[in-house]
Amino acid sequence: MVVVIDPQVSGLSGNMFIGAFVDLGADKEKIKEVIINYAEEFGDITVNIDKKSKSGVMTTYANIQTQDNSVRHFDEIINKLDEITRKKYPDDETVIKSVELSKNIFKTLADAESEVHGKSLEELHFHEVGCADAVADIVGASYAYHLLKFDNEKIYSLPVATGNGTVNTQHGILPVPAPAVINILKNVPTIGGHVNTELATPTGCAILVNITDEYTTSTPILKNKSIGYGSGKKDLEILNALRIIKSDDISTENTVSILETNIDTLSGEILGNLFDKLLNEGARDVCITPTIMKKNRPGHIVKVISKQEDAEHLVNTLMEETGTLGVRILPYVHRGVAVRENVKHKIKILNNMEEIRFKIGEHNGKIIKCNAEYDDLKIISEKTKIPIKDLKEYVEQDFKMNLRSDSND
Repeated sequence: MVVVIDPQVSGLSGNMFIGAFVDLGADKEKIKEVIINYAEEFGDITVNIDKKSKSGVMTTYANIQTQDNSVRHFDEIINKLDEITRKKYPDDETVIKSVELSKNIFKTLADAESEVHGKSLEELHFHEVGCADAVADIVGASYAYHLLKFDNEKIYSLPVATGNGTVNTQHGILPVPAPAVINILKNVPTIGGHVNTELATPTGCAILVNITDEYTTSTPILKNKSIGYGSGKKDLEILNALRIIKSDDISTENTVSILETNIDTLSGEILGNLFDKLLNEGARDVCITPTIMKKNRPGHIVKVISKQEDAEHLVNTLMEETGTLGVRILPYVHRGVAVRENVKHKIKILNNMEEIRFKIGEHNGKIIKCNAEYDDLKIISEKTKIPIKDLKEYVEQDFKMNLRSDSND
């Protein structure tokens, strides 16, 4: 199973994660109980998790209202989480794993805020996030994540919509995305989005980077999907809900990766060797095309088709063999594939029986291709002194006549 987090339109927040996880089947009553048991130690809290329509789409809304009793520093929060776990859930493995993830998420938040404010973790307190609110969102999302056993699955994320415009904070008016969000998402693909408001919260972003295994700019090919929507608090002209897709698997059937780079510094001999090298290293096909590059320089486009699992190795091969500084990768390209088969055909040539291999392609019940193997034709041509082009025409006509004969029987 794989999981795809889709924050491309609405961004993300802690309660949106909770709502989406509940929408995918996590037990909302268990989640409410754990949220309250932890967050009430930090402030007053009420939790309601219910269905809510957003832009005509039915979602799950985790409505969490808190009021902090006091400001706490990072170490105090971590120690308090451990204390509550020892007191209330000493033997609950799911809660224990959830709290460990929660502590990592808080560390991500604290590091980002520390960098923004120029303070050490010991000096930092969670005035901007809201301590009780952050505990409720982070512990709740972490627990829901573990209830679904997503910690055992591959997690992908699409680019994060951060929003546009400005946001009012205790430090004044700041640009969107806020500095803490930018820090957390340094290595994450982001887009602005379609509205002038903050879409990605620091808490939501910290959760994302701690559970995501891989970022992708397009949805993989998925089978047997379940979809959950976690509603945001704002009513916007866009669908304000985080979408999370659960799939049995990513379909790799008939998919390939395409690698491409431009070269203008290699001789013909080296390009010829590159062609053979790439095929020997696992490329499914290689194409080298003359082109005109910057400043009207002649060059070549090297395009490689590979299996997904071989793509990284072939990128390394391309860079080592050519010295190119960049290789474009188009992952998970679907191929329309004919049914292919290799067969052997015996034919009489100059009173001798010869065996030739043929590549057969079939689509929708029709033979669309039958080509004699070049290497076999070359051997027979050298032996008989018959030109390859004449030999090819002769043996392929004979093969097709046999096909028609077999189909009429």
